[in-house]
Amino acid sequence: MESQPAQAPAQAMSADEIALYDRQIRLWGVKAQEKLRSANILLITFKALANEVAKNLVLAGIGSLTIIDHESVTEEDLGAQFFVNEDCRGQNRAQAAAPAIRAMNPRVQLHIDTEDVRLKQPEYFAQFDITIATELDFHTYTTINAACRIANRPFYAAGLHGFYGFVFADLISHDFVIERSKSNVASVTQETPTRSILNITTKKENEKVIEMVTKREVYSPLILANTSPLPEEFTRLPRKRKQVTPLLTCLRALWEYQKLSAGALPTFSHQDLEVFTKLARDGHQELKLDIATLDAEFLRTFLQNLNSELSPVAAFVGGSLAQDVINVLSAREQPLQNMLLFDGERLTAPIYPLHPIFPPEVDNMLPAVIPVPNPIPLDGAPALAP
Repeated sequence: MESQPAQAPAQAMSADEIALYDRQIRLWGVKAQEKLRSANILLITFKALANEVAKNLVLAGIGSLTIIDHESVTEEDLGAQFFVNEDCRGQNRAQAAAPAIRAMNPRVQLHIDTEDVRLKQPEYFAQFDITIATELDFHTYTTINAACRIANRPFYAAGLHGFYGFVFADLISHDFVIERSKSNVASVTQETPTRSILNITTKKENEKVIEMVTKREVYSPLILANTSPLPEEFTRLPRKRKQVTPLLTCLRALWEYQKLSAGALPTFSHQDLEVFTKLARDGHQELKLDIATLDAEFLRTFLQNLNSELSPVAAFVGGSLAQDVINVLSAREQPLQNMLLFDGERLTAPIYPLHPIFPPEVDNMLPAVIPVPNPIPLDGAPALAP
């Protein structure tokens, strides 16, 4: 690993820096840019998604970026990444990309670590302001998430599967300020189960009264979010239940499968299909969703997309993740709470707040249906009804 010199105390931005970041300073102000300038970010696994995250954060002017990846550049990497080329085959992925990243913004300190992140001790993650873990198995995600929580450091998990992608955020407890026109309606202290208002101050701008509202969002770790119910607003009405993407169910089933398979992905063997189908059906029912919305076609398509990368999907998911990191560092916008899913086939990107807060039972809820172990049909035939 390249040595990481201790960061010097933050200094006022120079005229050159103000000119370089003029556009974004106009968007979020000098103070927010200074926060970005002092941020120390860890980015894990440098594949297509991390390429997009690094590009956006480096161009935004963060202080330091550490990339950790122990894998080498392969043929597959050349299809969806833009920091490596044919000459990089066989080289470490992060080391091969480093020159191009530095060229984008030499002001950003870049450090490369070629050790397997699974060998890192929990205290390793305490040195970073934010950890972004990409393209890992569920156990590794949750292990790093736990280490970040011990150190009181924000954590993101993200990944791509072909047309599909996700971003999960655990900011533990995050305070931020929004500006809005003063309302005649009194603000409630508790806006949602996870968001509260801490303080409101006012100022005048062009004869208008502007409120500066300080809010706090509290978060759940991934290991709890993965088994948490959907809020009542998503399940109370049949119409709302049908709008919940089956991608949430499939992603949860994938992680449950990885728990059983030591991190491996399911194949199209009869046994794997049977196990994955049952996990998905069980999970769909646990979320109180209509089993008809989890059809064999979607299950099959999801499995066919596993472990593949598409540049347009990486661009959207990586851009969304990087923007949320910038929002969190600047503490000026509503952060992601807490699971964003992207379906590139349906062009949807819903956000679900997943926390161990169980909604009350409602009268029009569908009765539970016993899942069956029928595997996903491979010949295009419809799945057997449960």
